[in-house]
Amino acid sequence: MLIQHQHPKNSSISVSVLGAPNVGKSSLVNYLIGRDLSVVTDKAQTTRNRFCCVFTVDRTEVILIDTPGLHRSNQEFNKRMNHQAREGINGAELNLLLVDLSRPINKQIDEFANNLEEQLTSPLWLILTKSDLKKEFSPADSKEVFEYSKKLLPTMDRHFTINSNSGDNIHQLIGAICDVAPNGPHHFSDGSISNKSERFFVTEYIREQAFNLLRDELPHELAVVIDQFEDCTGRPNETKKSKLNAQISATILVNRPSQRAIVIGSKGAIIKKIGMQSRERIEELVGGQIHLNLHVKVSPRWFKNNFVLEELGLPRAPDSNRVWHKK
Repeated sequence: MLIQHQHPKNSSISVSVLGAPNVGKSSLVNYLIGRDLSVVTDKAQTTRNRFCCVFTVDRTEVILIDTPGLHRSNQEFNKRMNHQAREGINGAELNLLLVDLSRPINKQIDEFANNLEEQLTSPLWLILTKSDLKKEFSPADSKEVFEYSKKLLPTMDRHFTINSNSGDNIHQLIGAICDVAPNGPHHFSDGSISNKSERFFVTEYIREQAFNLLRDELPHELAVVIDQFEDCTGRPNETKKSKLNAQISATILVNRPSQRAIVIGSKGAIIKKIGMQSRERIEELVGGQIHLNLHVKVSPRWFKNNFVLEELGLPRAPDSNRVWHKK
């Protein structure tokens, strides 16, 4: 909710972070807001939902819109992720197109342009990422790529070469964003840093650890839903569990029985490790101790089940197929 009386020199700008899967969108978002809020793995399509987070520089509020990577797929699950990305594009005053320097550069730009359903109207900046992986890339090369992108994407008008690990050139990017921010009130003036709840980030952090531990075995057929999220901070001090900030129960969904065995691991070793590692992230999020209970459930073709997809925050897209409705 907006505070009625704000400084007359306040400014605010919404900025979507776009690009192919695994080009460094979430890494950049985390660097900009100064904390590991967005999930980062080395797997493509780690980000599945569009969400906003915010940071402030002096009197300028920057609302970042982290989006799934645009990609081609006829699968219902992927169509809904693409829809999330396109909604991020349409709702932003500035778009950042991230291109990974360690992969074929022009191909990434071509695919982004081809995956757009309509031409962008708001300004687009080219952000060349992972500069540490292509140290021979020169300013002249950067300009050449920029000129190529302008031919396909007419609203392209600036470019930056950055590294989200070292922070190279990111302060220049922040300064440029603040310079173009229009005058206006702050939308997150209550101190919140995202439009998503703690429940959302809990599912993200559990899935992040599952991705990292299971590697190539089944990440894209795995999802996480919250069964219970109980705030314990208001409990009487005399109860034993009063030190807990929250009691959380979550279910990891898989597609086949064999995948359930993989997630659980020998004598429960994998599911225990997922719980331990995600608990650290969640406790940092909620600011105190939690009790986390994890289950693994076989939900055949959950990625085609409308109820599950809605619960995961992926509503139907304009090109959605007919999907299961069985809970």
